Amino acid sequence: MKLKKVFSLLFLGLSLTAIAQEAPKYVFYFIGDGMGLSHVMATETYNRTVLGNDQSLLMMRFPVASWAMTYSATGPITDSAAAGTALATGYKTLNGMLGVTPDTTTVTSIAAQLHAAGYGVGLLTTVAPDDATPGAFYAHQPSRTMKYEIGLDAAASGYEFIAGSRLYGGKKNGKETDLFKVLADSNVSVVYGIDELPKADSRRVILLNKPQFESSNVGYTIDSIPGTLTLPEMTKAALSHLQKTSPDRFFMMVEGGNIDYAGHSNDGGAVIKEVLNFDETLAIAYDFYLAHPDETLIVVTADHNTGGLNIGFPASGYSGWLKNIDYQRISKDSFADLCKTMLNTRRIYTWDDMKDLLSEKLGFWSKINIQEKDETLLQEKFDVTFNQRSGKDEKTLYKDFNEFTVAVFKVLDNATGIKWTSTGHAGNPVPLFAVGVGADNFKAVHNNIDIPNTIRRITGIIK
Repeated sequence: MKLKKVFSLLFLGLSLTAIAQEAPKYVFYFIGDGMGLSHVMATETYNRTVLGNDQSLLMMRFPVASWAMTYSATGPITDSAAAGTALATGYKTLNGMLGVTPDTTTVTSIAAQLHAAGYGVGLLTTVAPDDATPGAFYAHQPSRTMKYEIGLDAAASGYEFIAGSRLYGGKKNGKETDLFKVLADSNVSVVYGIDELPKADSRRVILLNKPQFESSNVGYTIDSIPGTLTLPEMTKAALSHLQKTSPDRFFMMVEGGNIDYAGHSNDGGAVIKEVLNFDETLAIAYDFYLAHPDETLIVVTADHNTGGLNIGFPASGYSGWLKNIDYQRISKDSFADLCKTMLNTRRIYTWDDMKDLLSEKLGFWSKINIQEKDETLLQEKFDVTFNQRSGKDEKTLYKDFNEFTVAVFKVLDNATGIKWTSTGHAGNPVPLFAVGVGADNFKAVHNNIDIPNTIRRITGIIK
């Protein structure tokens, strides 16, 4: 009897193991573009010390927390194309390449493999869906700049849902291309804005921002632009669409692309609000997981660190004042655009006019104490930019900033305790969080190419 009981228990244990290792039906892959460990930690510090939350960010509460290396075949610092390719396909490539190895050999993404295995696929981002990270999940091009060709790859992918700000491939060398015709011929409904989604009459949908908001990204969370797409609503829309078209199995890649944009701009307030937005979007997938705990896997990571953000600097005295971020009501990008508009009008703006604007938009003087030396510096930069018209622009990857804007946001950094090492990428590791079916496989420190290969094994694409 005892021997039978042992065998029965052994058989039961093996059966439970087999059940536990069954492939997930639903896979969510969240990628915070540019979201380094320090970006998450800055946001968690804000979450704890300013918002007063006794619970950490949702991603930090996942049972698996580790980190991943991000170097590319080019060197220690990757770009988004090489990093996206690594996260999508499990292969290292040169910076600038999408879905190919350094010798331009085509490599297949986990999205394409899962789609071939019967999973519905949704890709969504706060930047352009033919940009580097989403493009890595369907495109095979030697250069990320080949937007038209990347768009053709999107049309050929067969994926059910793609969303983002705009399609660059609709124009080439300033002229209209036939990309939208190719998409229509591929039975893809292209719609603009969430309210237009009900008009989509196809299994395949591309959701873009409304034409009046056409830009490289959907707009920063901190700017609160009415009518633009947001990551939470795109995620809800994708989830709803996939539950209709592919209820049994689906894969979703969700990219917080504006984290990277804000990092390149060295805009600490915008970064923190974007990471919060990313984490709030993650809650949508987590709620789905809670309803399907034995069928769902959620993986959260980043492609690289942008800006080398740091909390604290020698003069801060081991302190940070992230509460001052709450007085920032405009992104650095939008403030630079506002200055440009002011410069292009016939009205002559005085320093007192600008002080009122800085008080309204950033809390200077009204909420944040501005030291005399900083006010003197700001007034000098204001004179150079607005009166002498001789200021020099600071060029970053996505935006050029006038000399006055650069000075304003350095003063804001000093007031919050945030510092930057670069306006580009950094070679630091990135976070890796997981929950759900097979999450334990992500416990170890990873190379970024390990992440899709692990998803392949969990889903049974490879053994």
